[in-house]
Amino acid sequence: MDAVEELEQIVAKESWAAEDCLRLQALFCALKEPAQKFRRAAAEMAAASREPTGAAAVKLGIAKYLLCDFPEAADLLARGTDNKERRFFQALCCKALRQWPKALEMLDYAEDRGWDAHQVSLVRAEVQVLAGDVDAAAKTHERFARSSQSDPDWHCVAGTIAELQGDYDRAVASYETARQLRPGHPGATFRLAYHHDLHGDEQTAVELYRQCISRLEEGEGAPPEEPRPVYANALLNLAVLFEDACDYDEAERCLRRLLSANPTHLRARLFLKDVRASRTMIFDEEEAKRIARRNDLLSIPVTDFELSVRARNCLKKMNIRTLGDLLHVTESELLSYKNFGETSLAEIKTMLASKNLRLGQMREDVLEKPPAVPGPASVGNEGILATPISQIEFSVRARRALERLGVRTLGELATKTEPELLACRNFGQTSLNEVVQRLNEYGLILRESP
Repeated sequence: MDAVEELEQIVAKESWAAEDCLRLQALFCALKEPAQKFRRAAAEMAAASREPTGAAAVKLGIAKYLLCDFPEAADLLARGTDNKERRFFQALCCKALRQWPKALEMLDYAEDRGWDAHQVSLVRAEVQVLAGDVDAAAKTHERFARSSQSDPDWHCVAGTIAELQGDYDRAVASYETARQLRPGHPGATFRLAYHHDLHGDEQTAVELYRQCISRLEEGEGAPPEEPRPVYANALLNLAVLFEDACDYDEAERCLRRLLSANPTHLRARLFLKDVRASRTMIFDEEEAKRIARRNDLLSIPVTDFELSVRARNCLKKMNIRTLGDLLHVTESELLSYKNFGETSLAEIKTMLASKNLRLGQMREDVLEKPPAVPGPASVGNEGILATPISQIEFSVRARRALERLGVRTLGELATKTEPELLACRNFGQTSLNEVVQRLNEYGLILRESP
C-alpha cells in the first residue's frame, strides 16, 4: 500500500487511535501529494460540522495541529472526547503555544489515560527544559535511561538538556548519537545546526539545515515525534543565513517555500519583505564610517576654537554656529558683514586650515555634482531613498529640525514641501537652501506644494 492509499484509509476512519495519530504525522511529512490531500481532507472535515464535538472534534483538532494551526487545534481538542489522544495532542498544542504549565498538566492526563509513558516522559522533559526547569527535565529524562540507550529521541532530548546546562560538548555528542541511531534524525539535526549557527560556524549550520529540509524533499518520512514545525524553523533560520551572506535568491526561495506550507506565518512574511528590500539597498560600511566622522567634525561648535571677540561676535550674529555652517559661506560674504575685516577672516581661514577645510567648500562640492534630474523622487531611486539622514552632511540646526519632523531617510525628506519645512521651529531659509542642495546632490527634489 502506498502512502496516499494509507492516508486515505486513516482519514476515512470515524475516530483516530494513538497509532493512527502517530502514523498520520509520519505520512504528512512523507510526500508532497499526501500533504496536499490531507489539507483537502481537513477542509472537508471542517465543512462537515460547524461546531464539532466528541470524537469529531478530537479528529479535526489533531488535523489542525498537523497543519500547524495550534490555537484552533487547542480550541477543538478542548471540546472533544476526554481520551488519551485528545490529552496528548492538547499537550503538544500547549507546547507549541509556549503554555508550559498547561502542557505538563495535559501530559499527566494523557499518561493517566493510557498514552505511552515513555513518549510522554520525553515530551515532558522537553517541555520542562524549554520552560527553564533544567533540573526537573534531567530527572524526568533519567526515568527511562536504562531502556533508552538505543532510542535516538532520548539522546536528542539529552542533547537539549546538556545544551541548556552549558555542556556543549556533551550536547553535540548526544545529537551525533541520535543521528547515528537514526540517520538524518530531524530533531537532532536541527538542534545541532542551531548550535553551530549560534557559535558562528555558518557553513556547517547551512549544511545541517539543508539536511533537515532535504528529508522532506526526498520523501523520507519524519518520525512521529517530529512534526512539521522543525522544517519551518529550519527554513526560516536557513533564510537568515542566506540573507546575511547576501544570497537573496536562496533566502527568498526558503521563505516562499515556508509560506506555501503556512501562508499565515508572520515572521516569514515580515522577513520576506526585508529580503526583497535588501535587493535594492546598498550599504558601504567604510563610506558610512567616513561620513559619520565628517559629520562629527562639521558639527563642532566654532566656540570651541580660540577666536577673537570680534570674530566670535560676528559669527554669532551671522547665525554661524559650527564648522559645517562656515563651509557654506564664502570669503566675500564674510567680509561684506559689518565689523568683519581681514584680520577676522585670517583667523577663520587658519582655524579651518587646521582641520583641512576651507570657506565655501560645501558650495564647491555641490557645483561638482551633476545636476538633478527633475521628476518624481520615487522613480528608480529605491536605494537612494533608503539612505539614512544620519549619513548625510547637514548643519546642526538643519539636522535638529529634521529630527523634530521625524525625518529619518532621504525618501521621507523628499516627501516634504517647502512650506512644511519652513513651518518647523528654527528652520529658516538658510536651512531650506541646505536641504535643497543635499537633495540635488542625490538627484532628488522636494515635493511640490499642492
